[in-house]
Amino acid sequence: MAKNFKAQTPKVSEAEAKRRHDLMDDAIVRFRGQADELEAALGMYMLGRHVGWKVLFLVHSKSTIAKYEQILGIKVREEFPESTVDSVRSNAYLAARALTNFWKVVSGDEKLPLDRSARRSV
Repeated sequence: MAKNFKAQTPKVSEAEAKRRHDLMDDAIVRFRGQADELEAALGMYMLGRHVGWKVLFLVHSKSTIAKYEQILGIKVREEFPESTVDSVRSNAYLAARALTNFWKVVSGDEKLPLDRSARRSV
């Protein structure tokens, strides 16, 4: 059963909400390919604002991030903050914070003490 967390990420302004909506609309209009990839990219985009790019890199492989960036026309590290107040909702983020080098965890040089499904939970 999921833990009950109260999200802390603040709401965005109307202008920012419109910018994000337009970005997603443009990605949908431009996209050609498998619908599940588009859907996953859009989901990552929505989640990124809440958890930051570090969590996204812990949840997805570098190649998946690159594919989603291409679909959306963004760079994750430019679009989202490194972390947010809600990053701590990620088990992978909490585990990686305890290790010495974030990028070693992302590249697989250091292993998280979590299986793949536990890393994906928020």
